Amino acid sequence: MTSTAASLPSVQSGSFLTLHYRLAGPAGDVINTFEDKPATLSLGTGELSPAMEQRLLGLPEGTHATFELAAGEAFGERNADMQQWVARKLLNELGDPDEKYNVGDVVQFPTPDGQGSYAGAVMQVREDGAVLFDFNHPLAGQPVTFAVQIIGVL
Repeated sequence: MTSTAASLPSVQSGSFLTLHYRLAGPAGDVINTFEDKPATLSLGTGELSPAMEQRLLGLPEGTHATFELAAGEAFGERNADMQQWVARKLLNELGDPDEKYNVGDVVQFPTPDGQGSYAGAVMQVREDGAVLFDFNHPLAGQPVTFAVQIIGVL
């Protein structure tokens, strides 16, 4: 008699996955796909942090699991150098010159090659219009709960 789990595909480096996942820190969920469409991603391409990918390796299709990652393990420690002032002139060039920025807003910036984007959270706005952004991941330096349901493995 063979085990059902043994006959199911399991997550390997380079696997293409369909899964539901939830990332939560001490303040609650940051990402949660359980209530919506599942995510699809390839392991080893940087879509998940190496610490999270490591937890998935070897899990068979159909697995439901929850992992607790120590502070800083999932997204590194907070880095003060990732907090930067951006002049209003540059913000005007990159987006709408009439945009009003408020503390807590998350703003998308184009990557230097223009092929992608990254986010910064507004921390402070000066009278001259310059904005202090935090480009750290929202869960950097925090313990993270990583819950997953692996739907498909290719």
